[in-house]
Amino acid sequence: MSDESSTTAKSTTVFLSYSHADEAKARQLAAALQASGYEVWWDALIQGGATYARSIASALEAADAVVVMWSLHSVESDWVRDEAGQGRERRRLVPLSVDGTPPPLGFRQYQVIDLSRWNGRKGAAEIHAVERAIASVGGGGGGGGSGEVSAPRPAAVSRRALIMGGTGAAALVAAGGAFLAWDKGLIGGGSAPLTIAVLPFRNLSGDKTQDYFSDGLTEQVRTALTRINALQVLAATSSKRASENQADPKAIAAELGVSYLLNGSVQRSGETARIAIDLTDGHTGFTQWSQSVDRKVSDIFAVESEIARFVAKAMSVRVATSKPAPGGTTNVAAYEHYLRGRALYDLAKDEVTDRAALADFELATAADPTFALAFAALSRSLASVASAYANVSQLKTLYSQSIAAACRAVELAPGLADGQLALGYAIFAGELNVAAAWPSYAKAYRLGYGNADIALFYALYCSRTGRAAEARQAVDRSVLLDPLNPRAFRAQGSVAYAARRYAAALAPLRRAIELNPKITNAHGLIGSSLMQMGKLTEARKHFEAEPQPFSHLSGLAIVDWRLGDRASARQWFDKLVADVGDSALYQQAEILAQWGMSDEAIARLERARQVGDSGLIYLATDPLLDPLRRQPKFALLLKSLNFG
Repeated sequence: MSDESSTTAKSTTVFLSYSHADEAKARQLAAALQASGYEVWWDALIQGGATYARSIASALEAADAVVVMWSLHSVESDWVRDEAGQGRERRRLVPLSVDGTPPPLGFRQYQVIDLSRWNGRKGAAEIHAVERAIASVGGGGGGGGSGEVSAPRPAAVSRRALIMGGTGAAALVAAGGAFLAWDKGLIGGGSAPLTIAVLPFRNLSGDKTQDYFSDGLTEQVRTALTRINALQVLAATSSKRASENQADPKAIAAELGVSYLLNGSVQRSGETARIAIDLTDGHTGFTQWSQSVDRKVSDIFAVESEIARFVAKAMSVRVATSKPAPGGTTNVAAYEHYLRGRALYDLAKDEVTDRAALADFELATAADPTFALAFAALSRSLASVASAYANVSQLKTLYSQSIAAACRAVELAPGLADGQLALGYAIFAGELNVAAAWPSYAKAYRLGYGNADIALFYALYCSRTGRAAEARQAVDRSVLLDPLNPRAFRAQGSVAYAARRYAAALAPLRRAIELNPKITNAHGLIGSSLMQMGKLTEARKHFEAEPQPFSHLSGLAIVDWRLGDRASARQWFDKLVADVGDSALYQQAEILAQWGMSDEAIARLERARQVGDSGLIYLATDPLLDPLRRQPKFALLLKSLNFG
């Protein structure tokens, strides 16, 4: 790295991420950027050894721009993906392709500069394109002016304009940048999906208690659209958040990185609903198509499929089937209870609302015993109550009911992704049978590939069962489909943590907290990651900030022990036992394992197995249990849960 700096302005620092198979190209690029006045940091500048990883982490955090060289080799590199992820989360990412290879999943929403034909010349148009991209992410206009004189630079283009092939990308191409538009299928003649966000439908009935109906219709329309392969449909959390933060359609589309917005309103009168739909071009802000229909509430599932066909026709994409989504009902009372239950469940507020949601799902299935979607929701609700609120004596009953409801959903509608997911989770968490849960998870992911929540739960299952590569791909897809959802980023951090990629876990977990400061277990995962990295004091602050009692108390017990304060550590352990009791047997085992008390830790895990503690789903990949992994009894415990 050059030690020279401008006396009038701070030099722009560029972190260069690449695969060592592409080192020759990286050396050329580093030289070209240095000639334009940038300070370029790349790992050829440091020696290996104990400080190697720390040097990379420090440089990555301090860089004004993170330039990532994607190639056939680098897309398979964990190091490059981690560094690119850090650049993405810091909004400093400048992606390049050195051989025409597209980026991996999770990075394809960004325009990529094509260096496949670059001959290494320092003043080439490709280098000017890189310079403009560095400026657009806040990296200024070069270092100190040393080296060749660059062409005049246009005004910085926002990162937002680079997403999903918007007008900003067209401006860059016109200015001489060779950008690859992945979403337009320009590479290899491919055809990636068009992107659309379904914004929350407005309730025009004048009765706020009817919000659940318009919200439910929004979700069912979104689900119907995800069944169209040519469309990539943004998930609910991000769509809702963006519409709350912005009023202008173009601003919403830019924030979400989508080409189209679907707006709607519902005016209900008795058993009739008037539904108005408006499809907006996100680049222009103009309405492309609108429609208004009057339908009976009992026809509502057919209406959702009808709307999906209207939208597909307006966007000139083909619908594979005209059949309604599986698992629905024509029973008005059942549908009402299902929608009320969904609204309560989605609040994720407290035990009162969660149990009220459970009651509504029970009423929905009683009103229509063939309503598969309601049985799937009932199963998920029972499992949630079991994991969050039940005492040890209630666990087996609740999980047994959850499995029965999921089996009924799958029996009624084998093609319902929600039903398959509910069954997989109920078997995994309720029966603690890893192998038996796999077919349902795999089928759910295949059927619900366009659903961010299904991708998220599939990723977590894969992560906890040692399928690290599949977990990473699925969770990146969840973030792509739901880029403003804190739960998606928490899952991304959890997947990285379970894979022992502790530094990579930090950025998505911090993003989760940024999006929702009250989210549970994100601070705890940051604390655990920092603790594994040896940053004990910083880790302790995050354990203190963690609102979830299990993670809060167990984290403090472990970190204080490592800090040498054994008395304080024992106090936290005693408090965990007193406050939570046998419901925290798994966390007690984590603490004892970290304290070096292997026999006591395994005894707690065996007790957790007896009572059906769902914490055992973390057993195979939990870093805090690593001290136990060579114990024969631990291996037997893993075998009893069908990990393998």
